[in-house]
Amino acid sequence: MDPTLIGIIGIIIMVAIFMTKMPVAYVMTLVGFVGFSIIISMKGGLNLLSRNFYGSFSSYDLTTIPLFILMGQIAFNSGISRKLYSTAYKFLGHTRGGLAMATVTSCTAFGAVCGSSPATAATMATVGMPEMKRYNYSNELAAGSVSSGGGLGMIMPPSIVLIIYGILTEQSIGALFVSGIFPAILITILFIICIYITCRIDPSQGPAGEKFTLTEKLKSLTGLIDIFLVFILVIGGLFKGFFTPTEAAAVGAFGVLMISVVRRQITWEGFVNALYETLRSSCMVMFLVAGAIIFGKFLAVTRIPFNIANWVSGFSLPSYAIMGIIIAIYFVGGCFMDSLALIMLTIPIFFPIVVNLGYDPIWFGVIIVLITEMGVITPPVGINVYVVYGVSQRIVDDIRLEEIFKGIFPFLIAVVIGIIILMIFPEIILYLPHLMY
Repeated sequence: MDPTLIGIIGIIIMVAIFMTKMPVAYVMTLVGFVGFSIIISMKGGLNLLSRNFYGSFSSYDLTTIPLFILMGQIAFNSGISRKLYSTAYKFLGHTRGGLAMATVTSCTAFGAVCGSSPATAATMATVGMPEMKRYNYSNELAAGSVSSGGGLGMIMPPSIVLIIYGILTEQSIGALFVSGIFPAILITILFIICIYITCRIDPSQGPAGEKFTLTEKLKSLTGLIDIFLVFILVIGGLFKGFFTPTEAAAVGAFGVLMISVVRRQITWEGFVNALYETLRSSCMVMFLVAGAIIFGKFLAVTRIPFNIANWVSGFSLPSYAIMGIIIAIYFVGGCFMDSLALIMLTIPIFFPIVVNLGYDPIWFGVIIVLITEMGVITPPVGINVYVVYGVSQRIVDDIRLEEIFKGIFPFLIAVVIGIIILMIFPEIILYLPHLMY
């Protein structure tokens, strides 16, 4: 049987198994192993399976993932997220929609020590939803801002998705980290504008909160010291070349732990919980990486990526039109698949095309992370929406899932506008990497 036909059948079977809600990592591993064994040999398939699983779990580069996850978990369990929210609330809470603005701003700041979109959404839902409901915010704006703001954890360094992209494409993780800073700030500003317009059109969506004096506002800035120190330690060390991304992750996790212990902000129970959540999340990501590598090897021997590359390259279309097609594929795929799984599945196919078209790999990495950010809030998958819904049910009795999906649409428009801006002005992404590297 033709290898390309086997590859197409394998993809169809994989999508069909996805519908059964079987874990994505297991599906990619199973289909990749069986397909590779059919095309090459059973011995080759078994060798691929053992070599890639051992290689993934013993990889020095991949140790950045559990370390950055640990850093975020310690920050959450030590209460750093509450300080961030309190500071943003004192500066923005008195305006219409100010609490929602404070929420998305806090999501950006917390993303600087977390790197995980669902974790950021869950944290801010716990902190922000009670406050917004206390001031009679609508369920749509309250939950929509938390779900959408949580996606900023995917862009703001250290980003787990950017780490995976860098490993798969052999790009500098440090350059990818700094390239995400300005886009994260841009999307945050667009979200704030989106909230402002929403509340101007319908003031009942986000009534104004209480006012604070200038002294209280300035005093609240002390709550940013912890996050600022960690961010400067990690990103500054990468800029100056003091340590590698893996070492930066270890230094960051140790730094957050030391701050939490010295300030007596974390309990033994909180520390154990941070370790447990880190272990659970890290295993999930590592299995995804191993499964995606195996499936990628299967795709490579079917020659599907090369055939698609030749097919797309044969279009008599300008490069930006081809890039538009790729972006549309990522957007549709993000509606049905987890962002990490989508990126790991598609990078072997689209990365060579993008490079051949002359686009910068660092720029492309940030763009697809932004697109998959839309995927974490769009139905039917929308993992952030389900995370926020699960957390909010304990806070808001009458919240409905459809209200959250309705609330995220203005933010989707903001992300689309942000992507268009970054496509027109790629220097926003590339300025810091070119300056530092």
